Amino acid sequence: MSGIAKILMKQGHSVSGSDIKSGSATQELSDLGAKIYIGHDEKNLRDKDIDLVVYSSAVDHKNSELVFSLQNNIPIAKRAQVLSELMKDKKGITVAGAHGKTTTTSMVSFLLNKSDFNPTIVAGGNVFNFNNNALLGEGSFFVAELDESDGSFLYFNPLYSIVTNIDFEHVDYYHNFENILDAFKKFFRQTKEDGMLFVCGDDKNIMSILDGKNNKYLTFGLSKDCDIYADQIALKDFSSSFRCVYKNKPLGRISLSIPGKHNISNSLAAIALGLRLGIDFEKIKECLFLYSGVQRRFELKGEINNIKVIEDYGHHPTEIRATLEAAKSLNPKRLVVAFQPHRYSRTKFLMEEFSKSFDLVDHLIITDIYAASEAPIPGITGESLCARLKQASKKEVCFVPKDKIIQNLASVTKPGDLVIFLGAGDIGRLSDELLQRLKENR
Repeated sequence: MSGIAKILMKQGHSVSGSDIKSGSATQELSDLGAKIYIGHDEKNLRDKDIDLVVYSSAVDHKNSELVFSLQNNIPIAKRAQVLSELMKDKKGITVAGAHGKTTTTSMVSFLLNKSDFNPTIVAGGNVFNFNNNALLGEGSFFVAELDESDGSFLYFNPLYSIVTNIDFEHVDYYHNFENILDAFKKFFRQTKEDGMLFVCGDDKNIMSILDGKNNKYLTFGLSKDCDIYADQIALKDFSSSFRCVYKNKPLGRISLSIPGKHNISNSLAAIALGLRLGIDFEKIKECLFLYSGVQRRFELKGEINNIKVIEDYGHHPTEIRATLEAAKSLNPKRLVVAFQPHRYSRTKFLMEEFSKSFDLVDHLIITDIYAASEAPIPGITGESLCARLKQASKKEVCFVPKDKIIQNLASVTKPGDLVIFLGAGDIGRLSDELLQRLKENR
């Protein structure tokens, strides 16, 4: 939402908005001249000259500002509708999928930006190379991360589409996996005929619905069956490297300044698109080495007493496993994780999958569910997830209320530990608190 607000403001529009809490995004918008309200209330709209109310998929339809808009005939639009309108006169490059969207979007954005394409960019997180999640460029390309959570990615007809994976996610909207697959089938067909679809060939769900009659496509991944793939992979600390092979021809070695095999796969999507756009491989290689990641995506917050503290946005079992595998590649003495489940519906439908996602963790803390816009579901709590994990794991698993997590971690962490604050809610804010406590205890 903040990225779209920035683009609109840079185009000369007057923007106001509300959020449930203040933070860096609201402060930045305020500094840019937006009128920001903390808390959703119809008084934020009453007696004001408003042309359009834009809302995100995280906002409940009973939201007081949405209700007021409908009652007073103020036009409303989903975030995706406005984003697609902004993209209308540009060459759209979109990134969709259950996991890896933000990293892939930001890699592509940085590559095009450094290659003088001067693109407009809207990403789902703060890109460290830009210190921003949005840029208004004068070039012909528009790079955007899409949201499939409510089907709104179907508003787009991009020239180039990247799809990272398809997973059983957003079950509150889709209800079953067949509906998810149907939505992605439709999205595949909406890539323009003179463009191209870039898909992860390692993802069996993508491959099961891919139809070459509808679109030209190119596969990327870690398997040699893909059109562009990685081999001779080396993982070291917070970096990785691999040999890039395209159409069975080795192009050269790529080094990334971010860890994990999942990020190697993400980078292959960026490489494939770059080659399609005619960017020299040596330039692609340089840009990917300089790419430094996204806020809250395996972000190293600090190190005190030989204890590393990381914040990560992962909240789905697939994302959690990828994050923990990357963490293990750093060879910590122990892996300590504080996990905040995100949404009651996700916790309910994926309880069994969550129980198998934390095998690599030595000390696991589960805290209360971050509700987002959802009402509680009877029997679905942080405590019930913790109980299920205790049944499945021989490691240390405990439930700790969020306001007690720092106290717990300060007492159990030891030199050599890697501590991860994991979740899409507000648990990441505790990372700085832990570092401060460790500093005081030094």
